[in-house]
Amino acid sequence: MGAGRVAVLVAVGAAALGACRGTLQLTESDHADVLAHQVLEVPHPADSGRYAVGALYYGSGSDRRRAEFRDSVAFRTPTVDASKLVDLSRYDEDDRNEYWGFSPDSFPLNARVWYPEGEGPFPLALIVHGNHDMKDFSDPGYAYLGRLLASRGFILASVDMNFVNGSIREENDGRGWLLLKHLEAWRAFNADPANPFQGKVDLDRVAIMGHSRGGEAVGHAAAFNRLRHYPDDASLEFDFGFGIRAVVAIAPVDGQYLPTGRKVPVEDVNYLVFHGSHDGDVTSFHGLRQWHRVSYTDPTSDLFKASVYVYRANHGQWNEVWGAHDNGPRSPRILDLRALLEPEEQRDFARIYVTAFLEATLHEDERYLPLFRDHRVIGGWLPETMYVTRFQPASFRALADFEEDIDVTTGSAAGVTLAADSLEVWKEGRLPLRSSNRASTSASQENQAAWLGWNREIQDRPDDELGAPGSFTITMPENLSREWGVGQEWTLDLAVAATPRTPPRRGPEDRANEDRPNEDATDGWTDPEGATQDPVDLSVELEDARGRTAKVALSGYGPLRRPLEMRILRRGDREKTRFDEPWELILQGFSVPLAEFIRATPELDLTALIHVRLVFDRSTSGEIVVDDIGLSHVDPAFLAAQVPAS
Repeated sequence: MGAGRVAVLVAVGAAALGACRGTLQLTESDHADVLAHQVLEVPHPADSGRYAVGALYYGSGSDRRRAEFRDSVAFRTPTVDASKLVDLSRYDEDDRNEYWGFSPDSFPLNARVWYPEGEGPFPLALIVHGNHDMKDFSDPGYAYLGRLLASRGFILASVDMNFVNGSIREENDGRGWLLLKHLEAWRAFNADPANPFQGKVDLDRVAIMGHSRGGEAVGHAAAFNRLRHYPDDASLEFDFGFGIRAVVAIAPVDGQYLPTGRKVPVEDVNYLVFHGSHDGDVTSFHGLRQWHRVSYTDPTSDLFKASVYVYRANHGQWNEVWGAHDNGPRSPRILDLRALLEPEEQRDFARIYVTAFLEATLHEDERYLPLFRDHRVIGGWLPETMYVTRFQPASFRALADFEEDIDVTTGSAAGVTLAADSLEVWKEGRLPLRSSNRASTSASQENQAAWLGWNREIQDRPDDELGAPGSFTITMPENLSREWGVGQEWTLDLAVAATPRTPPRRGPEDRANEDRPNEDATDGWTDPEGATQDPVDLSVELEDARGRTAKVALSGYGPLRRPLEMRILRRGDREKTRFDEPWELILQGFSVPLAEFIRATPELDLTALIHVRLVFDRSTSGEIVVDDIGLSHVDPAFLAAQVPAS
């Protein structure tokens, strides 16, 4: 069953509502089909491990507002001078300093810690909250992750940064720097014979995780970890160099801090980002922008990046303190909370993905890798909702990522060309976001893609008399696949989403694409409001130098959907005023093992590939957006579990 548009009726009395909210409109869930398999045979990542769990606090020992960091610290930490990174001069500085009892030149290093009771050494993970009411303390909200991870052999410290919360802005570089100062403290703990963590911390296996503004800050921390100077004031020297292997961003903002006026690049870390469709605070998937900026210098490394868009998840339920109130106390009056996943369902997703990510990257347990390539392999574990996922290993080599120029006929690798046949739409453009966020004025994913549309129906012809299927062809230079060493341990990767639009019928002459205007014209287009459209599917075809071809259905390797519908505000008029569309265009990643093409055509020569072709032969009409078409050499562990292709 395809995911179609449906109005879900919720019977609630008008008196209880306090205002008319109308029907709850959601995309009909296809989870019964998509999550029908449990292929991965490993211990459930949300199950407790074999270690008993201990807990303690560390901090200043003199905190005016936090008794646990005053009276209950197991050991004391020094203060740090963050005055070059956090400026309170525009934000009621005197009142804030009076409330906390300290200013940015003497910020404390406070954290609550969950740890495995054992000899170690154990990998270390830090997690930091984002912006919230500074008097409603956020750091206890990740206890559910702390207890679980500690039982599985990780040390987790939930870092207190409530003193940089509230109405201040442009402080995310400070949040990232503070994380690294905590790692400096852990380096001292590990070396101190008087400290209970002496010799128990593996500082070559470190993860940093952040939520909301903290989700942006972990990217800054990963970048600062490699720098020698603070970009905005080189007199502040850095000497970090920690073994940060993994970065997790939970519903992050992006672009609040712009060193030298540019977005922060991140290199050579494993990166996981996830975001909820019904996020009432960060209302677009801004984390995709950082995901695209994560790059790898060594294509032979085992590093990777992954993203997950979770339908019906919100912003706050990743934190047990924040809950459903993405807009603070006003949330029940402003936000329509009826669509949300149950809090424990949402946190179960976090338990599964965060734990599996750390098991794979810090414990190097390769058994968990397949779920990042294809979430369907753990269909029996996941909460019953819909997910849009992306995966890209360091070995990915782009044939067409549409970033290189404004020529629609050129690919990304040298000598690669692009061509289309019998398409109503062929253009390139920037992927949009549903809305901008306060951290950035750009309602864009800051990433280019291609729009391809087709309609095989012909004007003045019977509906069953269809024209030839359209196609989009990537032509590779001769010997390129041989030079890259392409073989059956490689995958063909691409990211695709269907749009809600359907191009008009072809003209009676069934003209080829080059005879049509390549414009975003809307005459004759359909975008049926409230209607269920036919599913979209297509074939992916490989052709070698001798003309031998092999073809598979793209839908066999993941869900190919139109955008998932969401409405987050109680008042429909405000929803329409604030958002151009009731959905966000998030592309689904597909990773097709080249062995699947050999299974279809055993004589296909993968070392002599000439064409990669998208053939629009499985749906009469539709429009897709496609990005990041390329080839990857993957560790066999990534392919160890697969959902049978339909």
